[in-house]
Parts: sequence; structure tokens; C-alpha cells
Amino acid sequence: MANFTLVTEFLLEVFAETWELRILLSVMFLLVYLGSLLGNLTIIIATTVDQTLNTPMYFFLRNLSILDMCYISVTVPNACVNSLTDQRNISMTGCAAQIFLVFFCACVEILFLAVMAHDRYVAICKPLLYPIIMNHQICVQMTLASLLSSLVIAGMHTIKTFQLSFCHSNKVPQFFCDVPSLLRLSCSDTFTNKLLILLSAIVVSGSCFILIAESYVHILSTVLRVPVKGERGKAFSTCVPHIIVVSLFLISGAYVYLRTPVTSEVVQEMTLSVLYSIVPPFLNPIIYSLRNKQIKEAVRKVTLRIFFRVEYKNIVLVMV
Repeated sequence: MANFTLVTEFLLEVFAETWELRILLSVMFLLVYLGSLLGNLTIIIATTVDQTLNTPMYFFLRNLSILDMCYISVTVPNACVNSLTDQRNISMTGCAAQIFLVFFCACVEILFLAVMAHDRYVAICKPLLYPIIMNHQICVQMTLASLLSSLVIAGMHTIKTFQLSFCHSNKVPQFFCDVPSLLRLSCSDTFTNKLLILLSAIVVSGSCFILIAESYVHILSTVLRVPVKGERGKAFSTCVPHIIVVSLFLISGAYVYLRTPVTSEVVQEMTLSVLYSIVPPFLNPIIYSLRNKQIKEAVRKVTLRIFFRVEYKNIVLVMV
């Protein structure tokens, strides 16, 4: 038998080898992270406080914002700390937790995007049936189904990944633990793992992509029949960025998870991972808030309410 040492911990990649570039990229990703937290938190507060936004669309948007805050928090803070402190090691348990959370958040993300596309399809193409089809009970059931199915899928992939033996190397060519990177480090047979990834991609990502594409085809065909040009322009300005973000998310994720295991540049690996793990949580609040008059009005109301409360407390303190 060939001599080998079983891996007990992994070494993650940092953003760059040179210290100056590492600081620059870490600061940039931290700003993106803080911007994502601020944007998603703003949507959560606005849709919770403003009772006029108590509709299925904003119910799903609030859930998506909560998910995006969790999704980006799984990878970015730890990667930035690792790059700035040069602490690259991560335990097997920590790596397993990160794989589970990344897989879970990614699955829920695509399921939520599919549900939201279906919601917009019903609202635009079948407005009279909208209150019946998208009632509160159905919305809650679809949300729970997305969460539970994602828990099962993420758990299966995590368990199957850590049933493997790792003895080739412990250097993960990635700034966080993900399944494809670990499969390339395994000295066990990974056929079952790859088959499971393929089945998950077909069942979850493939079906969601078809649902999203079909929904937007119907939406755009309906919008094109609207005689008012302004309404058509507003619909296109919202749909097109959403389609772009969904496409980036699915294409980059599919390329990383479904391609043949070949040795590639670390920079390429990390860039592709950014497209499906950081870009969607950052761009989603921009697409859904900056282009939505109701969200902007709700944010204005909340801001004014907070401002007047602070001013009132200051006045009371001065009088006392």
C-alpha cells in the first residue's frame, strides 16, 4: 500500500498572496457584505413595519432578504478574517458546517426565486385569481416546503461528502469549503457524490430554471400587450436585472458543480464562487428596492418615524 496521511483539517485560500492586494480585496468584500446587510435589513424592516406591504410579494421578498443576509454571512466574514490574519486552517467540523450552510442557502435561494417569479406571473397574467391562488396559507406552505427540501438536500450532500477519505492534500482551492473542491482532494471513489450533484442540479436547479423562464416569458408577453409605454418600461427595468442575476447564479453554480474535475487557476475558482455566493445577496435588494416605489415610500416613512421619535426624546430630555 502507498503511504498516505489522512487529513484532519483543511487550509483555505486567501484572497491574494501579496499583502497589499489582500487588504484591498478584503476591504472591498467587507463593503459589499455591509452593503448587502444594510440593503436586506432595510427591506425586512420596511416590509414588516409598513402594513400596506402585507402582500404575498413582500412576504417572499422579506424571506429572501433574511436568507440573503444568512447566505452572505456564511462565507464573506470568515474569508476576510482569514485573509487579514493569514489564518487559513479550518477544522473538519467547521468545513462540514460551512458546506451544509452554503448548500442549504443556495438551494433555498433558487427555490425562493422560482416562487417569486411564479407569484409575479400570477399577479400580472391572472390578476383576478391572484388572491385565491396566492393566499397566505399557500405562501407559508411554499416557504416551508422550500426550507425543508433544502435541509434534506444539504444534509445529504454534507453527509456523503464527509463519508469520503481525504489524503491527497488539505489545501482547498477556495476561500470557503465547497463540495467540488473537496471531491478533488478525496482519495475515495466519488462517483456517488457526483451522481447526487447531477440529480440535485436536474431536479432543483433545472426545474426552477424552467419555472422562472416560463413565468417571465408569460409576463413579458403580457406586458408587451399593454398599450402604456411607461408601464412596459417599468416592467422591463425590473424583470431584466432579475433575469441577469438569476442567470449568473445558475450558470456560475452549474459550471462549478457540474464540470469535469480538472485542475484550474485558484483565481478562476474564487471568481466563479463570488458570482453565485456573493453577487445575488448583494444585488437582490438593489433590484427589488431601488426600483420599487412602495419600498422606497415605506423606507421614507420608517426613517421619518425614527427621526421624529429621536427628536421627541431629545426635546423631553432638554425640558427635564
